[in-house]
Amino acid sequence: MGELAYKAKNTTTRRLLGYVRPHWLQMSAGLLSVLILAAVQVALPLILGRGLFDHLLIQTESLEGSLQYLNYFILLVLLIFVLKGVFTYTAIYCMAFVSQRVVVELRNEIVEQLHRLTLAFHQERKTGAAVSRVTSDVSLIQNSLANSLPDLWKDSLILLGIIAALFTLHWKLALVTLITFPLLMLAASRYGSRLRSLSRTVQERVANLSAILQESLMGIRIIQAFTMEDQEQERFAQENERSFAAGMKSANLMAAVRPVTELLLVGGMLVVVWYGSREVVAGRLTPGELVGFLGYIGMISQPVNSLTRAFGTWQQALGAADRIFELLDVDAAVKEPAKPRRLGKVEGRVTFENVTFAYVPGQPVLQEINLEVEPGEIVALVGPSGAGKTSLVNLLPRFYDPTAGTVWLDGIDLRELSVRELRQQIGLVPQETILFGVSVRENILFGRPDATEQEIIEAARIANAHDFITALPDGYDTLVGERGAALSGGQRQRIAIARAVLRSPRLLILDEATSALDTESELLVQEALSRLMTGRTTFVIAHRLSTIRNAHRILVLDEGKIVESGSHTELMAKDGLYRRLYEAQFHKEDQEMSTVGTSLLN
Repeated sequence: MGELAYKAKNTTTRRLLGYVRPHWLQMSAGLLSVLILAAVQVALPLILGRGLFDHLLIQTESLEGSLQYLNYFILLVLLIFVLKGVFTYTAIYCMAFVSQRVVVELRNEIVEQLHRLTLAFHQERKTGAAVSRVTSDVSLIQNSLANSLPDLWKDSLILLGIIAALFTLHWKLALVTLITFPLLMLAASRYGSRLRSLSRTVQERVANLSAILQESLMGIRIIQAFTMEDQEQERFAQENERSFAAGMKSANLMAAVRPVTELLLVGGMLVVVWYGSREVVAGRLTPGELVGFLGYIGMISQPVNSLTRAFGTWQQALGAADRIFELLDVDAAVKEPAKPRRLGKVEGRVTFENVTFAYVPGQPVLQEINLEVEPGEIVALVGPSGAGKTSLVNLLPRFYDPTAGTVWLDGIDLRELSVRELRQQIGLVPQETILFGVSVRENILFGRPDATEQEIIEAARIANAHDFITALPDGYDTLVGERGAALSGGQRQRIAIARAVLRSPRLLILDEATSALDTESELLVQEALSRLMTGRTTFVIAHRLSTIRNAHRILVLDEGKIVESGSHTELMAKDGLYRRLYEAQFHKEDQEMSTVGTSLLN
């Protein structure tokens, strides 16, 4: 178990440092500057001990010589600190550059992976957990690369330099000083592995907090409508307490390390004072050498404490990196073919051949689906909730692949096509209209980013959206707010239709919204949908009677199977499931439409 953990730790470290490698020039400049700073820091006590104390205060014979030496000495120290400032700036800037670039690349890679992963992955996991990897986990790594990594390098060099200087001054005293080092190394090893595990737990708690907060804000209307504020606050508070407990475990460990470290160091220092004083009295060590030695001993605590702190932060970063690489290593269930086939001109013939699909192995939601849809045909899918309607249409853009069987487009297995090229031929108008917090124009351009202004306007006209868009404060440049909150339901639907029109797809998937619209909006949306479906192979998860009646064919699904197929009239005559669904869901709508028609005639 220990060997496996060690290998995993080394693998994570190597992968993380792999993001640093492309920026080796800046990294080298930063680490070289840190090396020079370490050398300066190590040399200062020796310069002050021998140069100032021994030479100036003890060995100089004349006052004039002392003053001249003092002038040179002051200039030397000033020069040292000027150079120290230059190299400090270089080190901080270069390491900040490297850490920021690594953060940019990691975030881009994470978001690219999130976009690549299937719907199943996103539906099984909380959005906040994914967001925390892009934000808090990456921020931990940034802080560690910018600060902890240089500190580990610098303080290790300083410590080695101090040890070398100690042996140069008095090897016996140096050996006495190093007695406590094995204990320090053992403590650091145990501390690091434990802290990394605790850090991962802390980050997971932060991710849970982010997920709960995001859910609450997205559902704020429901929370307030059902007066659930107290319950949601309590849910957040409980997770917040768990996060606090995890954080305190980590803080407790970090707090315990420093006093233990200092106690070991002070013990070593007291032994050195006792033994070194005896050596001075015996004439085997000069007072200046002892002062320099004690100066170095005093300096040891700073790099050791700094190393402990930096090592802890680095372990936290490795814990965050574990979570990030865990996400990046998830295989996409829908894979690109090694040599994708070209589609050419798409006619729009869709065939399902013996298709079975299951989200969970052994629990199929679609069973032995056999279906052929002609180019330009409009197919309405109806059935009770959970019948498999959405699952069936989700196979077309390869949001999922069939568990068994094949879906064909113009005689080509969808799995042989590039996912990107396939989806470029499909337009999607979902039940819940998704708009982004940008302008109306940019939302429509999601259909085809390279479209001209005239094409955008034409798509909006076809979708019956142009008139209301031009009436907005900034027209097509009006910001729609988060999730389109600044627009009405009907306006959002028409922008979604304009987006699909602009894409000009050969295949269309339409999941009709069940939310009620006012009469005018309903008519405008219906008219826009009719234009959109014309000449396109269309699959409609139908909730409107008018859509069902206008479909070329109606498929009735139940328990993952196509149980009925035909026109509205044919299916009503069969007196089967469709008729029961119609009488339960659409009969009232049919009567209302008849009443409206009669009123208009009168």
